[in-house]
Amino acid sequence: MFIKNLTKNYDGKPVVDSVSFEIPRGKVISMIGPNGAGKSTVMGMISRLVARDAGIVEFEGKDITKWKSKELSKKLAILTQTNQIQMKLTVRELVTFGRFPYSGSHVTAEDEEIISKAIAYMELEEFEDHFIDELSGGQRQRAYIAMVIAQDTEIILLDEPTNNLDIYHSTNMMKIVRRLCDELGKTVILVLHEINYAAFYSDYICAFVDGKVEKFGTVEEVMTKENLSRIYKVDFEIQEIEGKPLSIYY
Repeated sequence: MFIKNLTKNYDGKPVVDSVSFEIPRGKVISMIGPNGAGKSTVMGMISRLVARDAGIVEFEGKDITKWKSKELSKKLAILTQTNQIQMKLTVRELVTFGRFPYSGSHVTAEDEEIISKAIAYMELEEFEDHFIDELSGGQRQRAYIAMVIAQDTEIILLDEPTNNLDIYHSTNMMKIVRRLCDELGKTVILVLHEINYAAFYSDYICAFVDGKVEKFGTVEEVMTKENLSRIYKVDFEIQEIEGKPLSIYY
C-alpha cells in the first residue's frame, strides 16, 4: 500500500499536509505523534471513512476509492476508537459480522467454522454466548478483534486500540497485535499514544507533527531521544537493550 500526497483541510486549515509513505506488508506499523498531528485523519483516509481533499491511497495497484466496498472489506478491516454497537449482541453474533462481506446474512457452515476459530484464537469460548455489554473492557476489545479475524483481511487498521484499557489489558492487546502479524501474517497499522508500546511491539514507526510525516522508519531509526524530543517538544531519555528501545521516558 502506498500513500501519496494525502491532504485534508478543515475550515481552510490543513490537518494533513501532503503525507506520503509506503506501508510494508506483514509488519506492525505504528503512527505516533502529539494530539492533533493528523494520525487518525490519515487512518480515516486510508480506510475511506474520511474523504480526502487530495492525494492517493494505492492498494494492489489501484486507488482505494476505485474498489467496490464489498471487495475492499475482504482486504481491509478497521476498528475505530468508538466501536459501540447499539444492539443486544452476544460475542458470537458480533464475531459473525466479520463474515458479512463473504456471505451476507446467509451464514454458511464454513463461516461458522471460521467464526469458531476466531473466538477460540481470542480465548473467548466461555464468553461466546454472553452479551457484549456484560463483558469487561478487555474482553470486549478481544471480541472486536475476533470479529476482525473472522473478516480475514490482509490489512488491519486499529485506531488507539489501548484507549480506556488499564496497563494489564493494554499490554495484552499489544501482544495480540503482535500475534496477528507473526502468527496470522497480517499487516497491522495502529494509531498509538503510548510510545513505549509503539517501540516495543512495532516493526516500523510513522511519526507525525503538524499534519506532516516527521520521520518514517524502523523502530531503531525513529525512536531516538533526538527524534522524540523534536516530535513531542519534550526532552526524552531512552534505556536500550541490545540496541533496541526498552524504556522511554521524559
